[in-house]
Amino acid sequence: MSQQKKILVLGGGMVGTIIAEDLAAEPGFQVTLADRSPAALARAQERCSALATQEADLSDSATVQRLAAEHDLVAGALSSRIGKQAMRAVIEAGRPFADISFMAEDLSDLDALARERGVCVVMDCGVAPGMSNLLSGYGVSLLDRADSLEILVGGLPVVRSQPWQYKAGFAPSDVLEEYTRPARFVAGGQQQVCEALTDPAEFEFEGIGTLEGPITDGLRTLVRLPVANMVERTLRYPGHTALMRALRQGGFFSSEPVEVGGVSVVPREATSAIMFPDWTYQPGEEDLTVMRITVEGELGGQRVRLAWDLDARYDRERSITSMARSTAFPCAIAARMLARGAYAEPGVHAPEDLAGRADLVQEFLDGCRARGLDYRASETALPA
Repeated sequence: MSQQKKILVLGGGMVGTIIAEDLAAEPGFQVTLADRSPAALARAQERCSALATQEADLSDSATVQRLAAEHDLVAGALSSRIGKQAMRAVIEAGRPFADISFMAEDLSDLDALARERGVCVVMDCGVAPGMSNLLSGYGVSLLDRADSLEILVGGLPVVRSQPWQYKAGFAPSDVLEEYTRPARFVAGGQQQVCEALTDPAEFEFEGIGTLEGPITDGLRTLVRLPVANMVERTLRYPGHTALMRALRQGGFFSSEPVEVGGVSVVPREATSAIMFPDWTYQPGEEDLTVMRITVEGELGGQRVRLAWDLDARYDRERSITSMARSTAFPCAIAARMLARGAYAEPGVHAPEDLAGRADLVQEFLDGCRARGLDYRASETALPA
């Protein structure tokens, strides 16, 4: 790229900072990180002096649209609460957008708007959703017929501590959303819905041990794939799921206000305020991110299982959590693709929409591997 491109990154949290830092290493990019927190922006500049920063209220759509219009491309790392309105603002500004916000809303209206404006958006381009979608779609495309798809994924502290046996690698509100939102899965070709945290099956992982994986609502756009049976499970240390289900049943995750001593209190907000100091990683505290994607079906008359495994660890040298690394780097790779026009189809696209392009899939895999994230592929013949 001969002409320098101006890149805007929305959100200076753990993930947004690493996206910006990674993109700033590109000689042809001039990167600006925007956030409302001066402290977050100062920390980002301490990590990467090449970054420009912009203090801004990103919950204001007009501000996002104005900032986006001043740049050639935008990468988003905002909470799900404001993710959709920010995406709309970027589309209105007519800029390509690579985004990791985990939004529950229907984005069909934004897809239509992006097509109308000729804007290419790649949504959910983190680890899960993100690489999970890309590799699931790729695995299905490699088979003559895909019968089942299973995604196992989770971020965990390396050191387990009671009672939670968990710490949050991303926004607290998004964690509790994952524990409360009804979960979609596919069985016998029919989309079905169950409570989040249903059926916490156990799985073994080398170097980690036994983890439990209840059903959660991580399939999202993958339910469109032509696969008869699909499920996503969020991995936790054994015992965590039962504790979260008890809190949910007790109303601690409810969004309905209750009167306490004459004061209106939202239980979920109170629970977050009490719980999340214990769920926050301390500086230097190590985490891990584990994922296993399995696609089974038929290839050339033989039943086969295709799988990809990721075991990402805390980067001690650069002080980056595994969750920030595994989420940020795919988004930075997607942003580079958009910047050079390698993928430019107007509309709002999930990562699996790119899976038909083997060159792009390989670019994601190679780019992740170069950054220390190795998605180990395997193929196993199954009994007929």
